[in-house]
Amino acid sequence: MGTYVNPGYMAFSRIAGNNYVDKTKLIHAMNERIGGDKSLVCVSRPRRFGKSYAASMLSAYYDCSCDSRRLFDDKIIAGSDSYEDHINKYNVIYLDVTGFISEAKRLQKSLEIVPIWIVDAIMNELPEEIQGITPNDRLLEFVKKTGKQIVFIIDEWDAMIREAKDNTNAQKAYLTLLRSWFNDSNFTPKAVSAAYMTGILPIKKVGSQSAISAFDESSMLDPLEFSGFIGFTEEEVAEQCRGGKVEFAEINAWYDGYDLPGVGHVYNPYSVMKALKSGKCQSYWRKTSSAGSLIHYINMDFEGLPERVARLSAGERIPVNVDSFQNDFETFGSADDILTLLIHLGYLTYHEAEQTVEIPNEEVRKEFKDFLSQRSISNGWMPLIKRSQKLLEDTIAERSEDVAAAMEEIRAEQYAPQFYNNEQSLRAIIKYAYFVTASQYTELAEIPGGKGIADVSFIPAPLSRLPAMVVELKWNKTAGGAISQIKEKKYMAKLKPYAGNILLVGINYDEKTGKHTCLIEKA
Repeated sequence: MGTYVNPGYMAFSRIAGNNYVDKTKLIHAMNERIGGDKSLVCVSRPRRFGKSYAASMLSAYYDCSCDSRRLFDDKIIAGSDSYEDHINKYNVIYLDVTGFISEAKRLQKSLEIVPIWIVDAIMNELPEEIQGITPNDRLLEFVKKTGKQIVFIIDEWDAMIREAKDNTNAQKAYLTLLRSWFNDSNFTPKAVSAAYMTGILPIKKVGSQSAISAFDESSMLDPLEFSGFIGFTEEEVAEQCRGGKVEFAEINAWYDGYDLPGVGHVYNPYSVMKALKSGKCQSYWRKTSSAGSLIHYINMDFEGLPERVARLSAGERIPVNVDSFQNDFETFGSADDILTLLIHLGYLTYHEAEQTVEIPNEEVRKEFKDFLSQRSISNGWMPLIKRSQKLLEDTIAERSEDVAAAMEEIRAEQYAPQFYNNEQSLRAIIKYAYFVTASQYTELAEIPGGKGIADVSFIPAPLSRLPAMVVELKWNKTAGGAISQIKEKKYMAKLKPYAGNILLVGINYDEKTGKHTCLIEKA
């Protein structure tokens, strides 16, 4: 057993205990592809989705240097017809690219050295009798001598694309190495039985084509048959919650929301398991190394990006074009490219049928709200912030005509007529318009009241002198009718601590006139 060539099963044995969520159906999916023309797979998912666990599982299963049956005989894969055909039948080359990058940084070396180190690490673990002019010649000889082809497993494959984003020579050298393994007609069919690469990003594009064209790619945009194998499914989360410290409904609200075709909703395993262990749902996302990237990317200077992010923060689904994204961290041409990156990073979920995105759950929504309350917002956000701040000031000052005029302006700018056609649309525009309140209020949508549910309520921060606000929305009725409903159904019942400092805001949109009207009263 080596570190990179046939590393054995120890890495997987550490995680395959009693709390292991069985993901061995992934093995069957790879067995179905192994040795065929679809045997090269790249799976990209956000951080903390269990990608490394899956990689170590596959390595333990295929590695011919060990007998790993005891780890798999009680798993789902053991019931598959392909189980015995492939277990411990291949040479495995297992690489975690981040280790090489970390060492290069520690030694203050250019990342251009990384592909060289990767090759040297593999060559140094081949038996001494394996000879050849080139590294690939030696690997071919290794396959011939052992009678077993290679399964490549590459974890964090895209780390070079991410970390060497300003070093095109390093990226080119790395991609050239991968192409020599997987796109070489003199090497790949003879030596490679399968490859499984995993990372955050899909394979980098060169123009409109993949830089390593032989791979099938499973991503957050198009997961293929791998939807339920990386990340937790709803059924798996429900099972983990049975008899636990946290109810499924709370876990669902905080961590559900990644919409992948074929399996439905998928959860971030890291956050789910943290919440179940601690007994507390909160944002564990910020404790990962990807958390700081949100501020950087949504602060970028692209036309329409602040408005679209504000609408997302308000809970809307918005259209996105994912086709132009180059699958890297430096080639951005539009707001759509930024939003597509945020899908791959896990900050947004993509609905393929509609070609729309939204914030998936409460954990990620909190990250957006925290951003909106910070002073690190770029100048590109200032016009939007000033308008929203003025709207809040006009509301507090009971300038109802100015509030209605602001609604008109926002509707004309941001909402096409065909999408602005019901009370839900009006609720969306309200949340978007008041997005600046993220730093001063807690927004509650449809808060239960005395005899009904108010559309939107804004609860001021502790010790704040700002008024609480209850907003009722009407479509083709009257703003006065909205105020009357707030009173009749006693929506203020849940706001007793703010008695004497509550504003009632009624807003109506008339389809015939195309106008908003507003009425504001103190309760």
